[in-house]
Amino acid sequence: MSNYLQIEKSGMVFETKKGPFTALKNIDLEIKQGEFVALIGHSGCGKSTLLNMIAGLLIPTSGAMILAGREISGPGPDRGVVFQNHSLLPWLTCFDNVYLAVERVFAESESKPQLKARTEAAIEMVGLGHAAHKFPHEISGGMKQRVGIARALSMQPKLLLMDEPFGALDALTRAHLQDELTRIVAPSAASPGSTVVMVTHDVDEAVLLSDRVVMMTNGPEATIGEILTIDLPRPRERLALANHPRYMALRAQVLQFLYQKQMKVAA
Repeated sequence: MSNYLQIEKSGMVFETKKGPFTALKNIDLEIKQGEFVALIGHSGCGKSTLLNMIAGLLIPTSGAMILAGREISGPGPDRGVVFQNHSLLPWLTCFDNVYLAVERVFAESESKPQLKARTEAAIEMVGLGHAAHKFPHEISGGMKQRVGIARALSMQPKLLLMDEPFGALDALTRAHLQDELTRIVAPSAASPGSTVVMVTHDVDEAVLLSDRVVMMTNGPEATIGEILTIDLPRPRERLALANHPRYMALRAQVLQFLYQKQMKVAA
């Protein structure tokens, strides 16, 4: 795997009524193509800010962010984003919300029947075929989030950015979509797989899904505290890992950083 995303001495300062607020400082991170990276840390540590910088929704006030050899200067179709809220267009059906993204990315290379089939496949993947023609106000919050996930995945982005995408889902749906996400982004003989950066508060989710867990220090002036390599073989079976000694050890390392090292710093 080669470096796909390079973040070099990046920082983010917001102007507020009380003066400049430094959210992030000296972020150095290299992510390889096909790698799954989880960002974890306490609330207010700048995880979502960093994700928005990678998405091009925020431009860093210092440093550089290089994606596939080009500096990030704004959003692009090479990056799919799943936000904490569903961000659906309320006047469009679930199908049309996904189709809009599919059309933007694939309209020049695929026919309308192909675009329709791609949209239907994405909706079926998240288990919402029965709700494809409902409007956002006609479905639950968890279902709306699943539409948002389907929309992002339907674009087959080279870089998938996810901000706590499963937080609003029930446990069974969450587990199902975690497994589906792992399958979809996995490398194959024909593809190196999607590169994924995911913000999460869930330690188990971070260890189960990722290749590396990037642990953020507390804000303000948050930065990367530690990076933990998850050396568990793939494919990973959640039930088999439940009592796996290495899984438990990795989980304990993340918990120690969050609830001992960082809590002591805060105190």
